Amino acid sequence: MTIRPATVDDVDAIIPMVDRICQFHEQRDPVRFAYVPKAAEMYRGWLTERVTDPESVLLVADCGHGQLVGFLAAATQRELPIYRTGKIGFIHDVWVEEAYRNEGIARQMIMLALEHFAQIGIDQVRLDVLVSNGRAEALFRACGFRPSTMTMVWGKGNEQVV
Repeated sequence: MTIRPATVDDVDAIIPMVDRICQFHEQRDPVRFAYVPKAAEMYRGWLTERVTDPESVLLVADCGHGQLVGFLAAATQRELPIYRTGKIGFIHDVWVEEAYRNEGIARQMIMLALEHFAQIGIDQVRLDVLVSNGRAEALFRACGFRPSTMTMVWGKGNEQVV
């Protein structure tokens, strides 16, 4: 398994994995994650930009012959000006296909992303994790993350979300 920076040519293979992330999130919390049709396809331009942006990270897990089995997408963003932290890194998505989980692939990608952010002077990296996704939370804790805030959702349909 090779973890490597993605290329523009990899984006087509990443899109179906983005679609699976969308499905996963929407199944877990359809109020918070009410995606529009073809949301994953809409991600294409943003992913393509991550390939050439030196302040972003787009990694893929390649098991050979261009067969991608995972990816990580992260970028920098400006914090609100009331905080001392100017820019932060934000890990938007981490995905590993089910057949390849528990092999350390996601952890390797996360650690490489953290290393990249440190190299460009970013000293704080954040991410969101579903409260119902204990496996992801355990992974992120193992990589040095800690809980900070909890996003709460109010809205129509809340009564249907468990």
